[in-house]
Amino acid sequence: MSSSGSRRGGTKGWVIGRAAGAPIILAPSWLLAAVVLTAIFAPTVQARAPQLGALTYVVALGFVVLLFVSVLVHELAHGLVARSRGQVVHEFAITLWGGHTAFGGAAPTPGTSALVAVVGPVANLVIAVACWAAAQAVPSAGLAGLLLYAGAFSNGFVGLFNLIPGLPLDGGRVLEALVWRVTGDRHRGAVVAGWGGRVVAVAVVAWALVLPILEGTTPDLYTIVWTFLIGSFLWSGATSAITGARTGRAVSAITVAAVGLPATVVEAHATLADADRARGAAGVDDVVVLAPDGRPAAYVDRAAAAAVAPEHRASTPVVAVSVVLPVGAVVDASLEGAALVQAVGQTTRMSPVVVALLGGRVVALVRAVDVIAALRS
Repeated sequence: MSSSGSRRGGTKGWVIGRAAGAPIILAPSWLLAAVVLTAIFAPTVQARAPQLGALTYVVALGFVVLLFVSVLVHELAHGLVARSRGQVVHEFAITLWGGHTAFGGAAPTPGTSALVAVVGPVANLVIAVACWAAAQAVPSAGLAGLLLYAGAFSNGFVGLFNLIPGLPLDGGRVLEALVWRVTGDRHRGAVVAGWGGRVVAVAVVAWALVLPILEGTTPDLYTIVWTFLIGSFLWSGATSAITGARTGRAVSAITVAAVGLPATVVEAHATLADADRARGAAGVDDVVVLAPDGRPAAYVDRAAAAAVAPEHRASTPVVAVSVVLPVGAVVDASLEGAALVQAVGQTTRMSPVVVALLGGRVVALVRAVDVIAALRS
C-alpha cells in the first residue's frame, strides 16, 4: 500500500539512494514484510511450477522484490511530479505497509494534489501492462515467465488498490481534490475522503472474512491476520485524515482578531492613571508599555493593576504593575492560519504573551493559551 501526504520526513532506516533531492529510505520493518510475503507466496509458486524445487523460495522472494520495486516506482512518481509542481520532497520511504512520500507542505491547488496522487498508480499500471505483454513472449511456467507475471500482478495490484477512493490511499487524495475543487473547501474534501477510507477499511474486512463465512468456508490464519492488519491501517489512516482536516479547519480560522486581546499603548514614564485613561479612550482592557525607542517593552498585569487603590493610581508608575517582554516578543498581526500559529509558537518560547503589530503599531496582545484553546475548540 502506498500513500502521499504533506507530513514531514523522519522515517528510521537505511538510506539506499536519493531522488528529487530527497533520501530513499528502506525501513527495517520492510524486512519483516519480505520474509512473511515470501512464505505466503511460496506455495503459489510451487503449485504453478513444481519443477523448481528449492528455487521456489527464490522465485517467491523475487516476487517480493518486484513488489518492492513497484512501490518504489510508485513513490518516485509522486515525488518527481510534486517537485515539478513546486513542492518540496522530504523523503521516500519503503515500510512494512508499502511506502509513502513526505512533502514539506500540502499541494497548493486541487489540480496539483490530484495529479501528484494519481501518477503513482498510473506508473504501476503502465509497468503492469508492459510485464504482461513481455510475459506472452516466454514460457509461462519458466522462471522468466513467472517473474514477469509476478511483476504484472504486483504492479497491477499496487496501481488498482491505490486508486480506491478513500484516504490514506491515493484514490482518496483524488477524491479529496475533487471535493475541494467543487466546494472550494480543502478540509471538507479531506473529511469526505477520510470517511471514504473508513468505508474501504470495513469493506476489506467484510470481503476477506465475512464473505467466505457466508459461502460456508473458513478463512485461513494468514487471511485473518493480514486482513485485520490492513483494515486497521486503512481505518487509522482515514481517521487521522478526518482529525487532521478538522484541526486544519481550526488552524485556518486563527487570526489576531479571533485570539488576540485588543490593546493600546502608553510610554514607560506613564502612571497607572495614564494607563486607565488610555484604556478608556481606546475602549480596550489591555495596555502595552513602550520603551523609549518605541518597541513594546512590557504589558500591564491586570490583576496587579486592579489591586492598586484609586487614590494611589495617579502616583503609581505603570511599570510597577507591568510584566517585562523580551526583545522580539512580537508577531505580525496580518498573519493568519498556520503562519500565525507558527509565528506565535516560535515567539511564545520567549514569553507566554506576545504583542501583535500591524505596520509597526500595537493592536493586540496574544497569549499562547488562547491560541491553544482556539485550536482545541
